[in-house]
Amino acid sequence: MSKPNETAVQRRWDWHYPLVARAEGIYLWDTEGKRYIDGSGGSSVATSVGHGVKEIPEAMARQAQDYSFYPAHAFSNPKLLELADLIASIAPGTLRHNCKTWMTVTGSEATDDAARLARQYWVVKGKTQKHIIIGRWQAFHGDNIFAVSMSGLSSRRRIYTSMFRDMPKVAPCFCYRCYFEKTYPECNLLCARVLEDAICQAGPENVAAFIAEPVVGSALAAGPAVDGYFQVIRQICDKYDVLFIADEVMTALGRTGKMWGIEHWGVTPDIIALSKSLTCGYYPVAAVVARNDIWETLRAANAHFRAGHTLNASVIGMAAAIETIKYILKHNLVENARVVGAYFLEQLQSLRAYRPIGDVRGKGMMVGFEFVADKVTKAPFPPEKEISRLFSELTFERGLITYPCAGTVRGVAGDTILMAPPLITTKEQIDEIMVILHDSMRAFEQIASG
Repeated sequence: MSKPNETAVQRRWDWHYPLVARAEGIYLWDTEGKRYIDGSGGSSVATSVGHGVKEIPEAMARQAQDYSFYPAHAFSNPKLLELADLIASIAPGTLRHNCKTWMTVTGSEATDDAARLARQYWVVKGKTQKHIIIGRWQAFHGDNIFAVSMSGLSSRRRIYTSMFRDMPKVAPCFCYRCYFEKTYPECNLLCARVLEDAICQAGPENVAAFIAEPVVGSALAAGPAVDGYFQVIRQICDKYDVLFIADEVMTALGRTGKMWGIEHWGVTPDIIALSKSLTCGYYPVAAVVARNDIWETLRAANAHFRAGHTLNASVIGMAAAIETIKYILKHNLVENARVVGAYFLEQLQSLRAYRPIGDVRGKGMMVGFEFVADKVTKAPFPPEKEISRLFSELTFERGLITYPCAGTVRGVAGDTILMAPPLITTKEQIDEIMVILHDSMRAFEQIASG
């Protein structure tokens, strides 16, 4: 029998992958009996309800006893209808009870389908020139080709640039490394107002939508926008008849301490893409939520939504998502994310005492920190040193899974660690995480200084 790493292609060639034996709560154990804390929420920001929640696989198994697959071009399923109603009942702002939901498989497909919906909506409306989706630099919206074209993380785009149609980008809301070298709030939210320039330069008649993450995940390691940012974005989109797509693949369903990440800014997007916390890794499910009138425009013209895959609206996935949302609501995990997340961010501030830490940031149970070679100049480490990967290896050795990221500086340099433990995490478990982080940081300082 072949060894596991000899015939399976995995994420890195140079990493020895232990085999997972079991998982429960915020912990995983490998086949050697070693325990790990899931400090990254999987790969990543996915395991909101934690591991080993029996209600979810039990709901999937009950459904499988009746049927597990059906021809979706000819049938619907009751679980799909129930899940859509459930999402409508918790949707943010004016979308609540005023939206319809399209079910797909992964977060990459959700953002891709959100862009498809924006384009098809304008075509049906007779504004056929509207096709541009404006994104932001230091953003990640998925791994299929069009999602990469909307994304702004250079290190993950460059190899594919000859394969996609690139879309315009504006600066992110990232105060630690402000593109304009301004200071908030004296900056007057210039990073938001440049969207108007981008729309005008492209021609409002050509712009279909603007897409952004409320809290930027892997590209900025939990970088939230400042107060007022998305309010300005909403005003600009309204002014130029541009749809606002909120990429909530990471932030939806409680991760930031509110049910939806965008709720922190008190605005409502036109379209939302979500995935990870919809089933928390128990089954691949994603969704696109949009205003009723957007979908009704297509329905009135009998314009069928031009998207879909074999496993769209999988009945097993629908059962998993329903049970996951019910679990989040029943156990008040949104509030726990707010309270324990604030405690986590407060404790993380102690990392600033270490020479290589330049910034600590986040919202709710989605936090991160950034390494710098020089605190004063904020100069990053050379990207070839893979500093975030090195630190993540140190925490892994000590039983804590962290998620290494890079690209805060021009999309290539700038090492960060993203952390997103399950929303069930307690303050005592945060203390356990902090012990490992400090121990890892002391070891890292010795290696870095050497």
